[in-house]
Amino acid sequence: MRFDDRVDAGRRLAERLEHLRGDDPVVLGLPRGGVPVAHQVARALRAPLDVILVRKLGVPSHRELGFGALGEGGVRVVRDDIMRLGRVDEDDLAEVQRAEERHLREQADRFRGGRPRVPLEGRTAVVVDDGIATGSTAAAACRVARAQGARRVVLAVPVTSPDAVASLRGEVDELVYLSAPAGFSAVGEWYRDFSQTEDEEVVALLRHDTSAPPHTGAHIHGPAPVKLPVDDRTVTLDGDLTMPPGAPAVVLFAHGSGSSRHSPRNRAVAGVLNRAGLGTLLFDLLTPDEAEDRAKVFDIGLLAGRLGQVTEWMRRESVPLCYFGASTGAAAALWAAAEEEGREGPAAVVSRGGRPDLAMDRLGTVRAPTLFLVGGLDETVLDLNRRAAARLRCENRLVVVDGATHLFEEPGALDTVAELACEWFTDHLGATP
Repeated sequence: MRFDDRVDAGRRLAERLEHLRGDDPVVLGLPRGGVPVAHQVARALRAPLDVILVRKLGVPSHRELGFGALGEGGVRVVRDDIMRLGRVDEDDLAEVQRAEERHLREQADRFRGGRPRVPLEGRTAVVVDDGIATGSTAAAACRVARAQGARRVVLAVPVTSPDAVASLRGEVDELVYLSAPAGFSAVGEWYRDFSQTEDEEVVALLRHDTSAPPHTGAHIHGPAPVKLPVDDRTVTLDGDLTMPPGAPAVVLFAHGSGSSRHSPRNRAVAGVLNRAGLGTLLFDLLTPDEAEDRAKVFDIGLLAGRLGQVTEWMRRESVPLCYFGASTGAAAALWAAAEEEGREGPAAVVSRGGRPDLAMDRLGTVRAPTLFLVGGLDETVLDLNRRAAARLRCENRLVVVDGATHLFEEPGALDTVAELACEWFTDHLGATP
């Protein structure tokens, strides 16, 4: 069994955990990759979502050899036999613990932003990760959850190694997994998209109220799945729409080649826009079958046409629309933004690490104010963006994010992208973030 990405895996895993809905559960994701999976489980169970933070206690002379684990609140689980083997005395234990407590506090502040952890006393703790290879971290997390007062501990993962299954059964009250393939070698091989989960995405997911029932009114006030008809209704695209109350605009995201609406980077940016009051629509420009065809993946005309059709579909929200494009998706956004008779264009466009050169012939007719965001270390793409900016006749700006590479994976780089994009959109809507 293979999964499209962590969101797909989380939705499938949630179906196997429905029996826990009435068991007063708290869903605990192991950062970072386990949190998007846990978010889907928490939404399905209408349960609070939190992270479970665990730090390995390593033998001072052999750090990779763990003799125990440390959780928040001073919860400590140690292996006396490994302490004896590693000649770890009480002074060593105290020194290692002090260092790891500092790391725990830093993680808690970063992910929760000062909010207290969700109490586990007397409740069912559902510990979730995106997969298990050896099981050592998962086992430590389960022990910490039990030590924090959980009445019952359930470990749930989409995929695990068969060896880990045998070792983990004794650690938990219930072990739930979707696949334990005999040929297991690494978690990532069972995902089509196993891109890194960023801290920003973890923070954004933890802020969602997963315990509330889904909104069913005419306007959507939370991430909700939508079906988008295109190509004379012969094709339906999947999307996720978020509409904060009173949103002054909706930003349509066009992802790059090899990505999807679940792109962790785009979702992190969308979270910032949502908190500023802007609506967002993240959707797939191609169906799963089409995405396997590399010719379609780089067919900018096709992608731009799809974006234009979704734009017209979104006019029903009666608010201005904007585009946020990444990589080849930026070319599609600019192509779709090019002025055409009888069609209203977007209010503003932002390109993140984009390939506007793939829409070069159309740039002269773009009228929407356009912001190019490029990593300072992404030299080839930076040159292409400079050429594109020179071709535009509309208001535009090129911002170089110092020290960033193409995917803006460096600490703080994606935060800068999100803040600049939010300012660009709101400034050109006459709104205040």
